[in-house]
Amino acid sequence: MKLRNFLPLPALLPVSVLAGTVVYTDSQHLPENLSPDVVVVLLDEPERLQAKVFGQLPADPDLAAMQARQVMSSPQWQQKQQQLVTAYRQVVNAQELGIRKVPAVVFDDRDVVYGTTDVAQAQALRRQAGGGQ
Repeated sequence: MKLRNFLPLPALLPVSVLAGTVVYTDSQHLPENLSPDVVVVLLDEPERLQAKVFGQLPADPDLAAMQARQVMSSPQWQQKQQQLVTAYRQVVNAQELGIRKVPAVVFDDRDVVYGTTDVAQAQALRRQAGGGQ
């Protein structure tokens, strides 16, 4: 059972557009040569968090709903919910930017270099292509 339906849609809308350098990737392709100002977005983070928060839900819909309600009534739920909301916002932002595949290094929400998680290499490729100074 997927739990995406439990998050209200307005919570998924990005609050602000990320600027600067952002690496969109997944947990199988971790970035390299990061400076402290580079943001890393793992696009498989929502699924990973859901599995961590809710565990394996039973196939029976009633039992799954009961288990999910127990998790959502726990004192830690607010923090876990915020983590899920943040992870989904980042995925939505990637979709809005038109990210077609990962890994992708995005500069100033404008220039994108696909196929590398090495930020230094992506910067060099960007300069070579005439983008950014």
